[in-house]
Amino acid sequence: MANQNAKGFKRLVNACFFSVAGFKATWEHEEAFRQEVTLFLITTPLAIWLGETNIEKLLLIGSLILVLLVELLNSAVEAVVDRVGFEHHELSGRAKDIGSAAVMMSLAWAAVTWALILL
Repeated sequence: MANQNAKGFKRLVNACFFSVAGFKATWEHEEAFRQEVTLFLITTPLAIWLGETNIEKLLLIGSLILVLLVELLNSAVEAVVDRVGFEHHELSGRAKDIGSAAVMMSLAWAAVTWALILL
């Protein structure tokens, strides 16, 4: 991280560049993220078309954005665990499993949201 002492607008600009770098790294290294982005790109027009109210559209799209957010956080946890070491450790495995469970729950939430609104 360059220039951690930046203040004001410069700090905001730096944060935007770091965020873009995070998206690029996740896209490059995480197949699950690429799959979920593809799902998002396919289902967003469907949500706009199928949602009857703005709230329904927001819930349909928002549930998929939640999946992407959780996947980004899970990928960050996995990267830190892998940085520490590749040897098997109970806590490392637990951290990765918990992150995976969070992604699964967000996908289940999206599925339930879509099912309840569309059915």
